[in-house]
Amino acid sequence: MHAARRANPFTRKFASLSLSTLSGDGSFSGYASLFGEVDLAKDRIERGAFAASLAGRGAAGVRMLYQHDPNEPIGAWTVIREDMKGLYVEGRLSPGVARAREVHALMKTGALDGLSIGFRTVRAKRDAATGVRRILEADLWEISVVTFPMLPSARVSNVKNARFFRDKETELVRSLKRAARTMIMTTFKG
Repeated sequence: MHAARRANPFTRKFASLSLSTLSGDGSFSGYASLFGEVDLAKDRIERGAFAASLAGRGAAGVRMLYQHDPNEPIGAWTVIREDMKGLYVEGRLSPGVARAREVHALMKTGALDGLSIGFRTVRAKRDAATGVRRILEADLWEISVVTFPMLPSARVSNVKNARFFRDKETELVRSLKRAARTMIMTTFKG
């Protein structure tokens, strides 16, 4: 049993989530990892680290779990891809699963706002000076909705409800647009 614990090929990494939408049907999108950021375990995922894994496995081959528990699948990923920022994901919580309905409710209120990636490290380099491990290639197995992400910036940034967004970025854009309209109206009236 002791040897079995050491032979575990999976690494759980709590990575950044930037949730861009959460709809009434449980669909959401965001970022499960941001490239170049160092997490609390001193790991940094590099751009391209998931490319081979995603080419072979695709979104359908990566599980959506709750708190990394293999007994708690809560939905399915429909899109997983790398872009310049990180690992972009789109998924849908399963409405027929009680835990998924709970997760959906918690996400809408902002009480549950992290993602964590579960992967096997294929290739990595450690920086001797900083101790940071650069993950160059990773075999992605699962992405979990979690309470405490390893990367401090792993937070839900945007929750879409029926008619409006509540994230800071969207509200800032709306405020700037309102201010611009007010300035234009004031300029033309004055």
